[in-house]
Amino acid sequence: MRDSDRKQYAARAVDRFVKGRMDRRQFLRTAGQLGLGATALGTGLGARPFWTPKAHADAHAALKPSDEVLAWVRDVSAPFRGTTLKLATESTPPSNAINSQLKQYFEEASGMTVEIEVLPLEQVLQKLTLDIASQLGTYDLYYIDQSWAAFTARDVFDPREQLAANPDLAMPGWAVEDFLPALVDGIARYEDSLVGVPYDIPIFIFMYRKDIYEQMGFSAPTSLEEYYEQAKAITDEMGPDMYGATGQMKSGHYSLECDWTAWLWGHGGSIFDADGKFAGNDERGLEAMEYWRRLYGTMPPGVTGWTWDGQGQSIAQGVAATMMSWGEFFPYFDDPSATKVSGLMEAVRCPAPKHALRTVDETGFGEIPGVGHQGGSSLAVSRNSKNPDPAWIFMQWATSYDTQVLITALGGGTGPTRTAVYDDPRIIANNRVGPGTTRHLGVVRETIANDMGSEPDLPEWAELANDTIPVRLGKYFAGEYSSNKEAMDDIAQAADKIVSG
Repeated sequence: MRDSDRKQYAARAVDRFVKGRMDRRQFLRTAGQLGLGATALGTGLGARPFWTPKAHADAHAALKPSDEVLAWVRDVSAPFRGTTLKLATESTPPSNAINSQLKQYFEEASGMTVEIEVLPLEQVLQKLTLDIASQLGTYDLYYIDQSWAAFTARDVFDPREQLAANPDLAMPGWAVEDFLPALVDGIARYEDSLVGVPYDIPIFIFMYRKDIYEQMGFSAPTSLEEYYEQAKAITDEMGPDMYGATGQMKSGHYSLECDWTAWLWGHGGSIFDADGKFAGNDERGLEAMEYWRRLYGTMPPGVTGWTWDGQGQSIAQGVAATMMSWGEFFPYFDDPSATKVSGLMEAVRCPAPKHALRTVDETGFGEIPGVGHQGGSSLAVSRNSKNPDPAWIFMQWATSYDTQVLITALGGGTGPTRTAVYDDPRIIANNRVGPGTTRHLGVVRETIANDMGSEPDLPEWAELANDTIPVRLGKYFAGEYSSNKEAMDDIAQAADKIVSG
């Protein structure tokens, strides 16, 4: 199939899915056949629940873009005044901060108008695929989930190409090399190209109730087995009012696959082996399942009905004492107007893997084992844009050091994607208890550098991660298999059949 035909077909498939004319399983299989990763679509994501700008915007009213940055925007944008730029994006901390609090400064300085549509992820993909297929250039910038990198690579500008081709439009100090290398490789790179630059980085860290840990005489766990023993002791001592652990284990939901990968990688396993065969049913994979089953016994009864939102609420409402999950929750936990645990949570790196992690060469399809499961995205300029130069100016500003500092200090929750932002005085000043805190970001930076895990990059992963794996894992926790091995062998048989075509 020609590339143009494939993209036309993909656009029609996504449009049918969003409009309810194609069921989820059929869509995931179609997306995989077209080379379009669609990991988190149609799984009830909704908006990510971690952004609370109003609660602390007033406290940071003095935080504004630097005069130097705005002077550059004003000067370089002079030929483009009156231009309107469009972006469709998921509800992420960077997009929400820019849209609600920061773009006014860019618009005033540049004389441009920036229209940002904040949509559910499946609708973002709908807009993107339709725009790529039609080549109309309705959208000037693309928000690109990492699973879409292969599909979009030919339709966006590599930022290194833009820097070389437009030196007069280059923002002083803006450099691809300043982005965290692990994120560039794990999120924005496709083969030899960069599909934009890292924009957003939700990632697993370990969070625990320090008051309960002090009461129990515990320190933060350094191993997975120590974590289990602590969780069990808390549940035995304090249940059913308080449970030692919690999870995002809804049957058939992508969140269940996210939990599984962390335990799998943490036991030295991998989803695929170097030959591209499913490896979750090998010795390490079965050991991970045995551990997870024990840890599940320390969790609240409703955990098998929860995605990440229910998991987070179990902490926020004082039902569970610990979780290994998305670091974006941490600033939300510190908001006294929204939770019962403000000031009670601490963040550390995830417990160390029990066995040595497998290398990329020992896995398949670019899988990167690591207990810090990540789910990042990139921002790029569309090759179909009628305004590529103005869009490039906005993209540099939106991902610049100064703007990232403001996004983070205003309570974005997610970790910055630029190295130096973590050490900025404005970020350090927010290292205190309260909504929008940054006191967890040192842990996020260490996790990105040392513990980050990335899922395999293959077209069929959309179906595997949204359907094949979490549906069968759900059946396992519902008692429909007689053993760990039976469950994982069933997944292996189904996964290998799908991958082999």
